[in-house]
Amino acid sequence: MATNYTEHYHDWLRDAHAMEKQAESMLEKMADRLEHYPDLRARIVQHIEETRQQQKLVDQVLARNNISTSTLKDAMGKLSAMGQAIGGMMTPDEVVKGAISGYVFEHFEIACYTSLISAAEMAGDHEGAAIFKQIREQEIAMADWCQTHLPDVTQQFLSRSAQPHTEAKR
Repeated sequence: MATNYTEHYHDWLRDAHAMEKQAESMLEKMADRLEHYPDLRARIVQHIEETRQQQKLVDQVLARNNISTSTLKDAMGKLSAMGQAIGGMMTPDEVVKGAISGYVFEHFEIACYTSLISAAEMAGDHEGAAIFKQIREQEIAMADWCQTHLPDVTQQFLSRSAQPHTEAKR
């Protein structure tokens, strides 16, 4: 049985909703644990607010298209974020691994919104496509920030870890 554009688009909208819930959870856990990296923490806190705004925009597109969210997908995204946070806590280089994971996740979001833009256009939801372009630009800005600052985070971690009796991991 063939699935039409709109069915895929609606399913991917639910995925985007779950992805933003996962991003919020992941970013909050990372920001809560950062103690010695104020620039990274400040940018993450800023992106948490952007993520919450993105959630509202995705919710508006869902509501306008009369689509319910997927409780299962939302729960799985949050569970994944929790697993990542717990896994990071077990490593001595948590901040570096977290920064790398954040960079990777931003690119995942960029790819998802790029695909969602095309799906929205094919499904005739041009307003949705415009919203997803706006969100994608924020994700690109965050990915660029991560790439630019990853060397600094790494160097700060290495410097802190070389000092005796100094907390470096977070």
